Amino acid sequence: MAKIKPLDDRVVVQALEQQEKTLGGIFLPETAKEKPQQGKVIATGPGRVLDNGDRAPMNVKKGDVVLFAKYSGSEVEVDGKELLIMRESDLLAVVES
Repeated sequence: MAKIKPLDDRVVVQALEQQEKTLGGIFLPETAKEKPQQGKVIATGPGRVLDNGDRAPMNVKKGDVVLFAKYSGSEVEVDGKELLIMRESDLLAVVES
């Protein structure tokens, strides 16, 4: 398996699949599904370099479930898995359970 290591303040996210049926029980065809906006952090970079040369700590860590904008990030395929690479600032929230 290839290992992917993001740079600076970037994160690698695996999008979580949307539900296949509505709350009312109607099954959605593939064409009616919206792009996922929730995913699991697979890897994080070391953090953004500040003006003084220090690194800003990352606010997310591997395993966090996050929310992001519908068309955020760059889509890549690694070992047959669809992944998104985006800046930490593109993340909207961490989902806490």
